[in-house]
Amino acid sequence: MWRIRSRSRLTLSEIRSTWVGRRSRLRRCGVEELRCHHFSLHLSRLFDPFVTVPAARKARHTPSSFSMVYYFLSHSLTTSHPLSLSLSPSTTDSSPSYLFAFLQEIEQTVTTPAATQQPQQDVVTSPAAAQQQPQTLTGRFFRCLFTSIFYSQLILISALVIFLTLRGLLFTKSPNFHPKKWYTPLLSSVALSGLLSLSWQCLFLCNIAATSKATIILAPLLTFSVGIFLVLYGKTFVPGIGGLLILFSFAQAIHSWLFVTRRRREFTFTITALSTSVLPPRTRLIAVVSSILSVLYSAFLAAGVGGATATRRGLIDILFISLIVKSLAWTMQVLKNVQVVAVSKAAYVHFANYDVVNACDALCGTLRSQLGSVCIGSTLVPVFVVIRGMIRTVNRGGNGSDRTMYAGHGDCAWVANHMVLVGNRYGFVHVGVHNKGFVQASRDAWQEFRRTVGLEELVDADLTSSICFLSAFGIGAISALTAGIWELNIHEDYFFQMTLYAFIIGYFVGRVSSAWLQACVMAYFVAYAANPEGANFDNTIPERIARQNVEENKSLADNEVRQTEEEQEITYM
Repeated sequence: MWRIRSRSRLTLSEIRSTWVGRRSRLRRCGVEELRCHHFSLHLSRLFDPFVTVPAARKARHTPSSFSMVYYFLSHSLTTSHPLSLSLSPSTTDSSPSYLFAFLQEIEQTVTTPAATQQPQQDVVTSPAAAQQQPQTLTGRFFRCLFTSIFYSQLILISALVIFLTLRGLLFTKSPNFHPKKWYTPLLSSVALSGLLSLSWQCLFLCNIAATSKATIILAPLLTFSVGIFLVLYGKTFVPGIGGLLILFSFAQAIHSWLFVTRRRREFTFTITALSTSVLPPRTRLIAVVSSILSVLYSAFLAAGVGGATATRRGLIDILFISLIVKSLAWTMQVLKNVQVVAVSKAAYVHFANYDVVNACDALCGTLRSQLGSVCIGSTLVPVFVVIRGMIRTVNRGGNGSDRTMYAGHGDCAWVANHMVLVGNRYGFVHVGVHNKGFVQASRDAWQEFRRTVGLEELVDADLTSSICFLSAFGIGAISALTAGIWELNIHEDYFFQMTLYAFIIGYFVGRVSSAWLQACVMAYFVAYAANPEGANFDNTIPERIARQNVEENKSLADNEVRQTEEEQEITYM
């Protein structure tokens, strides 16, 4: 039986409240013998369901042994006096099932109290404690504002789509518009984009390297095919758009095939394999459901676009179509980033040695309390990515590198360095894990990258986002070719519109389907930046940083030699 002498007065509610939030930290606790300044516990029969206390105390309360074990072990994590527990293997055989399951859960590792003391920098707060972050009044206002805007635009766009569909198909009969000829190719291409996105996920899970290489090779070819198709069969301004697509396909090919080194591709494949080796529970379910929702919502908006096209009433219908397309783009971005926040939170918990978190539970928490931050990030990140990408392109065109851009103090370098602190995709990880506002989360995440030398450049050069972008572009190109060629054979007047709408829908469906992959890689980098000495990390990142430094120093030396030779030639002339 348990005999306890205590000078403190505890109730069952106090015991339970002390234990709340300490389950994950208790798993890392090794205990040997229970001693304390205020408590002495002698364990003779662990399987007794009640604790024997002095008669004066027994009249007030008799807690169960389950609660007492919870209290003592949780108390040992907070008190300045170390507590430990001695367990005999023979006593556990006849212990109650619930208590034995609990003892199995905490993994009875026998260590000394000195071994359980960790350095201060290695102590990582639990997600439950990290969720309690102070929120400013301005941050709460903007999160509520963007949440209200998002739901309002969903309601208004849905009403507009229903109105346009009814007006165009039921109340206005246009002799030049045939619903079957217009809707059949477009809706078929939308369904095809969903099938392609799910197929890409399956192929990626089977073979990461082969699927990524195929994506890098095929995406520019498919974009080039769409451009040639528009140039050959388009009229008026359509060949010009086809020419732009051809130029863009050349840019994709040059960047993917020539400027991306073999080591950079292999490092991306390795990081992707490490980050997706153990997916959080229900991650695949969330990815499949998100793809299906994106297909259904795109088909719903396509009905409204068809209704506006049927009337052909000039600028007003063009305005309606542009509003529907903008709503589609923003809603798809929000859907993608909600998935990113949920999956990255669950993956971060795994990489940081916490407990296993169900991705569906993280998704519910994101929709309940973090949707406003997701909407803000979905608005800022695409704009900042485009601007910062242009600055990086100009910097590389001037024989510079990313490291020179980070260390530069010029106007463009200053804008790029400060823009990434205001909004970057890695901020979504901190939004989910720490419940921060998006701007603060982006700043904290990127500053953690800057604390490790070379990690900022390594993260910024990661190819995972490029692979996801190219896969979505390839899916959009296949959908565009399907709808455009089909419509060209049955109704030539609408083939360009059909190609354009199918491409936009296919691109966003592909982006939503690949969000889980990007979320896992982002969580891996953020977790590594928070604790590089974690048990879940190997030498892949440090070795790549060292190799990156060698390559950078060699490149700088070559540039100095080249500049010296040019100066000597100028002097000679």
